[in-house]
Amino acid sequence: MNIKNQLQNQVIKAIKQLFDKDIEQVDFQETRKDFEGDITLVVFSLLRYVKGNPVEIGTKIGEYLVENEEIITNFNVVKGFLNLVFTDEFHLTNFYTAFAEENFGTTKKSSKNAVMVEYSSPNTNKPLHLGHIRNNLLGYSVAEIIKAAGNKVYKTQIINDRGIHICKSMLAWERFGNGETPESTGLKGDKLVGNYYVRFETEFQKEYSEWINSKIGQLEFEKFKETPIWEKLFPDVDTNYVISTTPMTKVENNEDFFSNRAILKEFKSYFKDNYFNTYSIIGRDVKIILQKWEAGDKETVKLWKKMNQWVYDGFEVTYKNLGVDFDKLYYESETYLLGKEFIAEGLKSKVFFKKEDSSVWCDLTDEGLDKKIVLRSDGTAVYMTQDIGTAIQRIKDYPDVNSMVYTVGNEQDYHFKVLFLILKKLGFDWAKNLFHLSYGMVDLPEGKMKSREGTVVDADDLMFQMTDTAREISEELGKLEGYSDTEKEELYNTIGLGALKYYILKVDPKKRILFNPKESIDFQGNTGPFIQYTYARIQSILRKADFDFSKEVSINELHDKEKNVIKQLQLFPDTIQLAAKNYSPAIIANYTYDLVKEYNSFYQTVTILSCDDLETKIFRTQLSQKVANTIKLSFGLLGISVPERM
Repeated sequence: MNIKNQLQNQVIKAIKQLFDKDIEQVDFQETRKDFEGDITLVVFSLLRYVKGNPVEIGTKIGEYLVENEEIITNFNVVKGFLNLVFTDEFHLTNFYTAFAEENFGTTKKSSKNAVMVEYSSPNTNKPLHLGHIRNNLLGYSVAEIIKAAGNKVYKTQIINDRGIHICKSMLAWERFGNGETPESTGLKGDKLVGNYYVRFETEFQKEYSEWINSKIGQLEFEKFKETPIWEKLFPDVDTNYVISTTPMTKVENNEDFFSNRAILKEFKSYFKDNYFNTYSIIGRDVKIILQKWEAGDKETVKLWKKMNQWVYDGFEVTYKNLGVDFDKLYYESETYLLGKEFIAEGLKSKVFFKKEDSSVWCDLTDEGLDKKIVLRSDGTAVYMTQDIGTAIQRIKDYPDVNSMVYTVGNEQDYHFKVLFLILKKLGFDWAKNLFHLSYGMVDLPEGKMKSREGTVVDADDLMFQMTDTAREISEELGKLEGYSDTEKEELYNTIGLGALKYYILKVDPKKRILFNPKESIDFQGNTGPFIQYTYARIQSILRKADFDFSKEVSINELHDKEKNVIKQLQLFPDTIQLAAKNYSPAIIANYTYDLVKEYNSFYQTVTILSCDDLETKIFRTQLSQKVANTIKLSFGLLGISVPERM
């Protein structure tokens, strides 16, 4: 029986016997670390049934439990909280139950319904960057945690391999590439293609800058000032304001609120939405490529396949180095067609409606949202089209999937609200079990990354940098005597990647991260290397143990530090379930840090291998081994390796 259920039954009996009151449930919580106790009964919640002083009520219940419940040895009452102390025998029994389980904390598959977790889902016009790293680490870890909680899991991604952004790289390569390839340049394919995406934006910016300073550009700016966009975003800016391309020119009489750059950004977006094809030569040409691709033009499709393959090959290297994998890959170029089919069905059932320009929309105003386009007037698909098709195709491929988790940044919160609503309107029962794992962006000390400007932190470069930083710090510490060069490099990589992954995963997914590579590789504090070092320290203890510590022993009395470690170990199964329920690797990461802190306090307070009493020495070695196994298991859920030596 669950210990809380066991104690609840005893407390209910106590209240009946002591106060002649019938209750059905009581509230327990963890005992605060500054008080003695192993579990706390919240007496305040009983006052609705039992009138009186909460300290007196708690004292009477405590005395009853000490007398009638064999696992309770003592108690104390602090205001309205009854702190109960378990016997050493209880702690030892719990420990040896955990000690006997190789994968203590995890649950064997208990659900027939599977969960599909989507992550990564990159565009094939650029290499993976720091933002993708957070996405991949979150998605992979959430999938592993859900699996450990007893569910069947499929890991997947949707590769955004079609659309205007892909065509930009294609056009720039055709126009400026001179036939170069990954082989001829020595570049990974995703980096080569990404360079041409940046080149397109550079060429477009030249055209845009010339246009914005032209007479027609100024006339269009005057039109822009008459749009709802202007009134909404710049309500305090006089419509007599004249645009300037000089960066950071302050708006007159409004210096603290808006800059010229903010207006330029919105106008550029307005220009792309309304005049991209009209006034930009390169913009018009890239739209032609998109139309040719959707029409199945052989040469366009051939180029598209070639450049996409370059990117896929590059991605595969990055995924392998990062330590993530997938069970199934989906491609937008395939699933958007299925989305179109269901939009046609939805038109018949009036889930969608068609405007005069032939564009197709879904009216979500009754749900507090707005009207959402699902097909453009020229019949081409939008992202929503693809996502509708992808969701449906996944259920067709995996009928046992009952829920899906989408790991996508919080800038897409609205998109997923719309997607889930549309799928519900289309009549799919499983749509109620869709979840958007929305996460905050990753910033660097120098500011926000921008892919089109080529100012992102490349994922491969970052992983190399982390390994390099780990090398520098490890060599400074000088603790690698006896390591071969190969062993050293493996260790540097383990430490560097562990630091990167832990630094990102220890933060609640919803929060934005300011990533500092140097700060993440610290052998003190709440960092990956600190936890890895503790694991390696325990392995050293186990290697030195020249006695059999595989069997259960009897201990007369537990040290407080031993009990604290055991109690922390006992939290692991519930921690996994909580992390799975909240889709939060941060819960696992911070649990592991707390476990390591408790163990290090134990390690610094008591002797282990030099203990005179053999039984105690064996027990403390066993306790160390179980802590190490739990660190390894929990870090495995985060996708982090642990070194045997450091």
